[in-house]
Amino acid sequence: MRKIITSFVSLSLLIVLSAFFTPNMRTTDSGESALIEFLNEYLAIKYSDHDLNEVLYVAVVRQKLYHVRNGELFAEYDISTSSKGVGSDMGSSKTPTGLHIIRQKIGDEVPLGGVFKNRVFNGEVIDISTSNADITKDHITTRIMHLQGLEPGSNKGEGVDSYERCIYIHGTHQEHLIGQPASHGCIRMRNTEVIELFNNVQEGTYVVILNN
Repeated sequence: MRKIITSFVSLSLLIVLSAFFTPNMRTTDSGESALIEFLNEYLAIKYSDHDLNEVLYVAVVRQKLYHVRNGELFAEYDISTSSKGVGSDMGSSKTPTGLHIIRQKIGDEVPLGGVFKNRVFNGEVIDISTSNADITKDHITTRIMHLQGLEPGSNKGEGVDSYERCIYIHGTHQEHLIGQPASHGCIRMRNTEVIELFNNVQEGTYVVILNN
């Protein structure tokens, strides 16, 4: 009976927290502490079998990435997720949701604006300071954090695997589009900021992507 009551309470709280994470929810600077508090409670229920002392929280609707350590906001960044919305299907070019880890960090010594081809620096360094970047190209620049999904059938496994889909957190030459959905599925960041984040996290760091 105690297990049934506990499960009911947990489910009820999860429903309440899910209602908090709605696309219409807006936060201000003064509301960030409340957002992180609710995030911590949500993660504690949804992913109770994981030790989430450090997590990167990608908020798709807000186009923000929050770096949370020990339940406190450590850093916040503007980002750009997929122009096609969220989804996990192979070939969809959408940003997957759910729990991930950083499986690989790539490009520790690549110069600012260095271009990757198949996760290898190809020697090209492009200008990322202009607002006239070629939007027909999706250059991956400066740093790569390659994500691996942890939820079978959702972002892990045949047809939906984030790692096989090459979902990254990475720099972009299209910095003028940061803050709005514009990527081909990855999480884009400004180049100086992706270096900062890269230096502050380790392989194995959790990443949770929510459509809110």
